[in-house]
Amino acid sequence: MACLSRFVVLTILAIGVVIHPDLAAADASFWTPAGPVAADQKAHFIRVTLLTMVAVVPVLVLVPLMLWRYRYRNTKAKFTPDWEYSGPLDLLMWGVPVVIVAVLSVQLWQSVKRLDPYRPVDTSTPILHVQVVGLDWKWLFVYPDLGIASIGELAFPTNRQVGLSLTSDTVMQSFVVSALAGQIYVMPGMTTNLHLEADAPGRFQGQNTQFNGEGFTQQKFDAIGMSEQAFEHWVASVRDTGVPLDPASYEVVSARSTQAEARGVLGTDAMPDDALYFSSIPDDFFTSIEARYHAGVAVSAAHQPGAPAPLEAGTR
Repeated sequence: MACLSRFVVLTILAIGVVIHPDLAAADASFWTPAGPVAADQKAHFIRVTLLTMVAVVPVLVLVPLMLWRYRYRNTKAKFTPDWEYSGPLDLLMWGVPVVIVAVLSVQLWQSVKRLDPYRPVDTSTPILHVQVVGLDWKWLFVYPDLGIASIGELAFPTNRQVGLSLTSDTVMQSFVVSALAGQIYVMPGMTTNLHLEADAPGRFQGQNTQFNGEGFTQQKFDAIGMSEQAFEHWVASVRDTGVPLDPASYEVVSARSTQAEARGVLGTDAMPDDALYFSSIPDDFFTSIEARYHAGVAVSAAHQPGAPAPLEAGTR
């Protein structure tokens, strides 16, 4: 009974952490959505949790009560060894789960359509296109329409949807900004898409959740929502203080190094301490990274990310 009591208490506490955001960890930004996508995901999670509690809560309550009522020393409990069937009870035990599964199926189908990462958030505003390249151990954000790129910062205006095209120039990774959108995998030779939007200015943490080596824990970045004016100022700052993203600089960032280590080589005092800016980008930079994995032959060891010369003229 002591073990069962502890189990019940721990279960109730776990449910409380799930249902009540104040009891969750301070950095659990899933509970503080800053955009329509994350808000819809949170609402869906709560709906699903409450529906499953219809089946879970009676079990958590009735099992301890039954064990207490039919304990060995309780001589008042009625013993009915020949009882084996009850129509209403069978209907309740099987009918409720069937209804729950049916409702959950409809909820899931609707949410999958509504939260499709390839689906634009809001078609009434122009999309800010950002190309994302996963590296060891950093994220490279390329703004093809603006001719700039950054590492450590994904900046965008609030109330304007951001369309991310993602690929990897190393192993598979997992991209997520919990406060703004869900998780999506990033793979070499492939492009995946994700849309997000912020309701108000703020700084939100993004990261890679796919373990990919010793620098995995430092593969984080700031997704920064700002006003249109502040975003224009940020773009101008990147152009003024950044360095060109050319074969030599990409050789540095594509090597196996953390964001801080790459900044130590390419960064300047004019850049933020936790970001690296690039004032120009090569033409078709993103598509050339993806295309190198579709050449029909294996990528040679000399041109793998982290090799001494991963980027040479004409190889990407």
